[in-house]
Amino acid sequence: MRTAEIKLTVELDDKNIPENITWESTDGENQDALAVKSMMLGLWDPGYKNTLRIDLWTKDMPYDEMKVFFCQNLLQMGDSFLRASGGDPMAEKLIADLKDYCEHFSEKMDIMNK
Repeated sequence: MRTAEIKLTVELDDKNIPENITWESTDGENQDALAVKSMMLGLWDPGYKNTLRIDLWTKDMPYDEMKVFFCQNLLQMGDSFLRASGGDPMAEKLIADLKDYCEHFSEKMDIMNK
């Protein structure tokens, strides 16, 4: 068995607002810490049957980019669910609905071509 490590570093200001976020992985192509403006991390707690989350963004994360970030996360969660479902036809229908919603979200948020 092998182990890989993902490291997140968050620099906070005096009011605990993220100034900088970096991440690095022992298994990645790039061994340097990479700067990001936002992150969403979801973890499943099997004991409580509950999702634990960490959602952070730096104070200089532009709102327009945040809208794109949210939309892309929804689409990526749908893709992950499809892979995990093993071809369940009901999952495919539900994710098609999610993709329709994301298109609606994109239109309403004016991020269609971003």
